[in-house]
Amino acid sequence: MGTHLRKLYPVVTALLLTVGNSLPALAQSSLDEKLQALQDAEPAEAARLTREIEREWSQSGSTSLDMLLRRGRDALEEQKPDIAIEHLTALIDHAPDFAEGWHARATAFYMKDLYGPAISDLEKALTLNPDNYNAMFGLGVMFQEFGDNARAERAFQQVLDLHPHHENATKALEQLKAQGIGRTL
Repeated sequence: MGTHLRKLYPVVTALLLTVGNSLPALAQSSLDEKLQALQDAEPAEAARLTREIEREWSQSGSTSLDMLLRRGRDALEEQKPDIAIEHLTALIDHAPDFAEGWHARATAFYMKDLYGPAISDLEKALTLNPDNYNAMFGLGVMFQEFGDNARAERAFQQVLDLHPHHENATKALEQLKAQGIGRTL
């Protein structure tokens, strides 16, 4: 290696490390901006932002891990929760910090009426990504099924605090209020 290249090497290395380490921060910044924009968005804009946010949440950074998530979700759509659990467990084993893997597997457990594992996975998903309004909605649905309407109401309200246009949370909250939950005398 020539003398001029040896002198340049530390500078290039430092630059690559700086750029490489800042990419996740830039992605998070963009995601935070989209979540913030969702607060005041008109319905059409909210739908676009929702797709973008959920697309980002579904990207693990690895093609093979993204494929496991896709296979798990495909199995869920085909009403094959056992197959989904296999794919999603493999995903979680390889990427335990990927929140969307936990969220998707919680859905598979829920489909099999395995509520304990479903709640556990939702809690892990929300620990890793507290802004995941869909995981929070799932928790609210489970609370409602257990008859814990007060906690369900709080969960649905948290969903709407994050995503004011979340139709399912809006409907669920309206249903609870029609039953008298959340009304004051």
